[in-house]
Amino acid sequence: MKGSKMNFDIEYIEKLSKVLNDNELTEISLEDGDNAITIRKDVIVSPAAVVPAAAPAPAREAEVVTDSKKGIPIVSPMVGTFYTSPSPDAKPFVTVGQTVSKGDKVCIIEAMKLMNEIETEISGKIVEICVQDGQPVEFGQILMYVE
Repeated sequence: MKGSKMNFDIEYIEKLSKVLNDNELTEISLEDGDNAITIRKDVIVSPAAVVPAAAPAPAREAEVVTDSKKGIPIVSPMVGTFYTSPSPDAKPFVTVGQTVSKGDKVCIIEAMKLMNEIETEISGKIVEICVQDGQPVEFGQILMYVE
């Protein structure tokens, strides 16, 4: 989608949800400059589904993970472990209420014993940090919100 202008209006989100459901996908993540959206469908597994002969459990409708009321999400670009600071005794890269500029380091994601510094693509104020220090994160998981 490079070069095209992404528009995250309700109609566009509904189309993405339909693509997710029609193609048996569990997640779609799109990012274009300052715009990012993740739509995720969780699969509900009932205890009966654990038995090998049981049919797959029904999937819930796709839900939009981004929350425009909180601000613009910064999402994890990889699976790994989230760290708020460069070392256990160092101060955090960012705190709630702090203003950040594009390119500022906001956290570290450790993946396969490599420390990956995550930089913000946007400028603004950190309004929420959604992950605890040392917690595992998934690709596309919202780490924090900036407004």
